Amino acid sequence: MPVLVVDIGGRSVKLGLSGSPEIRAVPSGPDLRPRAMVERVRAVTTDWVFDRVSIGVPGPVRDGHLIAEPVNLGGGWLGFDLEHAFGLPTRVVNDAALQALGSWERGKMLFLGLGTGLGSALVVEGVVLSLELAHLPYRCGRTYEDYLGARGLERLGEERWREAVGDVVARLKAAMVADEVVLGGGNAQRLTELPPHCRRGDNARSIVGGERLWQPGWRVL
Repeated sequence: MPVLVVDIGGRSVKLGLSGSPEIRAVPSGPDLRPRAMVERVRAVTTDWVFDRVSIGVPGPVRDGHLIAEPVNLGGGWLGFDLEHAFGLPTRVVNDAALQALGSWERGKMLFLGLGTGLGSALVVEGVVLSLELAHLPYRCGRTYEDYLGARGLERLGEERWREAVGDVVARLKAAMVADEVVLGGGNAQRLTELPPHCRRGDNARSIVGGERLWQPGWRVL
């Protein structure tokens, strides 16, 4: 049951194939539209054999469909039929939920993706709950994403950004009564020290999450 896993980020679309350690990527960005994404993915996976697709998208998903346009991509995603475009059985979840699903090991785990924006998901014993914490108010009329996302990193500088990460992690871990927090996304690598009860995520765990989407015993809400 080979699975193509498509993890759509604000800077790149990362691709993996179940059972293979190889990761490929195609460009993403604020002008990326869904049909262009499918064409780019098809162009670089012609030598891969798979019969189903798992897709993580940077936006809110309900029942396998985006319910709002992704903020950091181009338009046209809402209502676009990804399964029809790929021509294979396809499951779509939020991108943070995809990596959270692959990162879970035990107990109640909060996942925070520090990338272009701020992704979030909660995993409890086989159930993945997609969260939309990024645009909740935080400080000075700004949101969590304004502080922890790429724009926040650029505005604050690395030292103040790290301080904000530590503060937000502590707040959200307490609010979710989480056993641990996994910090994923490209900018997690900028943290020289992790906050207490945290571990660093790995983008490759999205591939594991894409496999788990098709396995019994897992639910994404």
